[in-house]
Amino acid sequence: MGDLLKDKVAVVTGSGRGIGRGIALLLAEEGAKVVVNDLGGSVDGEGASTTPAQEVVDEIKAKGGDAVANGDSVATMEGGENIIKTALDNFGKLDIVVAVAGILRDRMLFNMTEEEWDAVIAVHLKGTFSVVKPASILFRQQRSGKIIAFSSTSGLYGNSGQANYGAAKDGIAGLIRGIARDLGRYGVTANAISPGADSRMTQSVPQSARDIRAASGIEAQSAVTPLELNRDPEDVAPMVAWLVSDEANDVNGQVFHCQGGQISLMSNPYEERTLRKVGRWSVEEIDAMFAGTLGMDMVNPAPVQAPKE
Repeated sequence: MGDLLKDKVAVVTGSGRGIGRGIALLLAEEGAKVVVNDLGGSVDGEGASTTPAQEVVDEIKAKGGDAVANGDSVATMEGGENIIKTALDNFGKLDIVVAVAGILRDRMLFNMTEEEWDAVIAVHLKGTFSVVKPASILFRQQRSGKIIAFSSTSGLYGNSGQANYGAAKDGIAGLIRGIARDLGRYGVTANAISPGADSRMTQSVPQSARDIRAASGIEAQSAVTPLELNRDPEDVAPMVAWLVSDEANDVNGQVFHCQGGQISLMSNPYEERTLRKVGRWSVEEIDAMFAGTLGMDMVNPAPVQAPKE
């Protein structure tokens, strides 16, 4: 057992499997007491089971750590509050919140239902808020705390067939930037992770969908280098463990891409090119200027294709 997080108490949502499980195990190995939250449902959010969370708790305890299982859904404010209450009831305090829980309901926009949109937004975006909100009240009072949320290249860059997922994940990046400014003055930090890993969620994407995305030329841009070989879910955990330690007290409001042996600091949005004039631009002026200024070297991520025969 390490001591980087000795005497800390952490909540990790969606930690019954995959990336969340790896994070919960490593935080416990570094000395934290962990609330292992997982609804135990399928990749699309259906069903529930206490088994995944309890198995991770048993694994932590077998290694000499301390943990407790929680099966509340992050998709409701009541569920988020109960998750935080579980930490307080069992360990008496809270220092760390890591919001990993998520589902997939991929569909091209023109086929996507309102329910498919609402379900993904509820688990990812609202599910981050539902847990972080009650935690923020405690963190503000105690003037300390660490928050980690999970974004995705699907949101940061865009990905075909994932309008709901991408909107939620880019929303989480924006949420983290706002939280960092709300809570930084109180000694609380908030950062986001964009993971690259072969998890249950990524493996659920049919090969046919992968082939269509690749052939269409609208696959999401990648933050992966040619040196990258591994996509193990556990590879994401070390950066999270460091970010929630006291060693990272000055790291706030950032997004990091983590995959295998690669950790990348992602840039915040900035003005790449700007046109300025005194007064209002006319449509004719914009038309004359755009191609050689703002539009120069601009790439269309999904160029028009000829209709299939």
